[in-house]
Amino acid sequence: MIEVIREGFRAPLRPRWQVLLLATVLGALFAAGQAPLGLWWLALPALAGAIWIATSERWRASMIWIGFATGFGYALAAMFWIVEPFMVEADIYGWMAPFALVLMAAGMGVFWAIGFGLGAYAGQGPRSRALGIALGMAASDALRSYVFTGFPWVLVGHVWIGTPVAQAAAFIGPLGLSLITMLIAAAPAMTRGMRMGPALGLVGVALAALVGLWLGGVARLNAPVSPRAEPITLRLVQPNAPQDLKWLPQYRMEFFQRLLDLTKAPTAPGAPKPDLIVWPETAVPFLLERPQGGLEMSAEAAGGVPLAMGIQRAQGSRYYNSLALIGPQAQVEALYDKSHLVPFGEYMPFGDALAQIGITAFAAQVGNGYSAGPGEKLLNLGKLGHVAPLICYEAIFPQDLRGFPQRPDWILQVTNDAWFGTLSGPYQHLAQARLRAIEQGLPLARDANTGVSAMIDAKGRITAHLGMDVMGKLDVALPPSLPPTLYSRFGDAPIIGLIVALLGLLSIFARIAVDRRPARP
Repeated sequence: MIEVIREGFRAPLRPRWQVLLLATVLGALFAAGQAPLGLWWLALPALAGAIWIATSERWRASMIWIGFATGFGYALAAMFWIVEPFMVEADIYGWMAPFALVLMAAGMGVFWAIGFGLGAYAGQGPRSRALGIALGMAASDALRSYVFTGFPWVLVGHVWIGTPVAQAAAFIGPLGLSLITMLIAAAPAMTRGMRMGPALGLVGVALAALVGLWLGGVARLNAPVSPRAEPITLRLVQPNAPQDLKWLPQYRMEFFQRLLDLTKAPTAPGAPKPDLIVWPETAVPFLLERPQGGLEMSAEAAGGVPLAMGIQRAQGSRYYNSLALIGPQAQVEALYDKSHLVPFGEYMPFGDALAQIGITAFAAQVGNGYSAGPGEKLLNLGKLGHVAPLICYEAIFPQDLRGFPQRPDWILQVTNDAWFGTLSGPYQHLAQARLRAIEQGLPLARDANTGVSAMIDAKGRITAHLGMDVMGKLDVALPPSLPPTLYSRFGDAPIIGLIVALLGLLSIFARIAVDRRPARP
């Protein structure tokens, strides 16, 4: 502790601005590995470069600043779509967009600063600090996945979605992918001070690990899968209702009519009739309790086929974002209320608590935002099996899919990504849905208002899709499920435990190495 205090007095507050600028640029380049670009071969060297310049610094405080700058640049490039919701009503909220982007990027920078800081204090010297940064950033991703209700968006390991390496998520999950990515990227910095032979050997081991993961993923993708015993066909309806027009009185019925027309459209010649029709999140312009004939019109359009409908509902003074299964007689046969809500987007944190002292403007209990449902709940669809319903944002939380009372037969996500623009946000959301399918070994049907609607098989491959800003329907067969994966059984706990243990061991061995150094004369 005394050593840390002494260093704090000697250390500069931050590195030179040129170094911070370089770290910011490298962070932005690392973002190229995320959807929609998926340029992992550019992202990985950029991440390695950020670790290299961090471990070039003598002072721990400088390393933390470099971590912050890298994370800040990363978030600016990867999550610029955060401004899109403010532009839906730009005349009212547009001025807030740049502040939201900068604050969000700064928040991401804090998590990266934590990751680099853990490495700076766990290690002693450039080599062990490079390893510490790899472990620290994996710990940071774990922290970001759980604290403050969690926000596991664009994790480090997500750069592999769409490549065979992503198949490893069936065994080690998203945090395992982050750990592997960081260890590979840290390998060059870990060669500092080594002779040429050992240095090349260490980098070779990292590259061999990447090749091994790639080939293992290819083998898993090519492994045969038993077909589904009873074929199931879904119709995914994508009405393409722009968010800035969706609820305007002159457009509401037009978009509802689109849903009806697409629902009752004939199937292709020789194609099977759908077993289930799906509408996206908050699809209809009426509440479940006050449909004013809307449920009857919907059931009639479905022609006797069950209809899974994204809908809002009220219960007293509370409102819920829900998914309702509507039967042939317009009856509600199953209901799920979204339980993992978006903070500040769907509800105000502590809003109900503030209502206890008279501040009701943010309280969900008086209709200011949604209330959360009771938790994970499987929908029993009869011969279609037990489905795990996910509404929008819920698809980014792999831990929630382990909260159901039994293993689902498949996963259904309904979403409205019209809030997120058309450039990156919807594609990053889709990428995470693909990862959920891999992690669980289950097919995932995704129905989106403006796109991308898709059928995803149990290995994360998109078998059919409707693109962005397209109105249409997708009649598609539900792929078969795989046996339970290792990750679906054990979740994140083994990887988190491994990260903590390795950080602890690194810290212990680094301190021992320091104590064994000969004293200066």
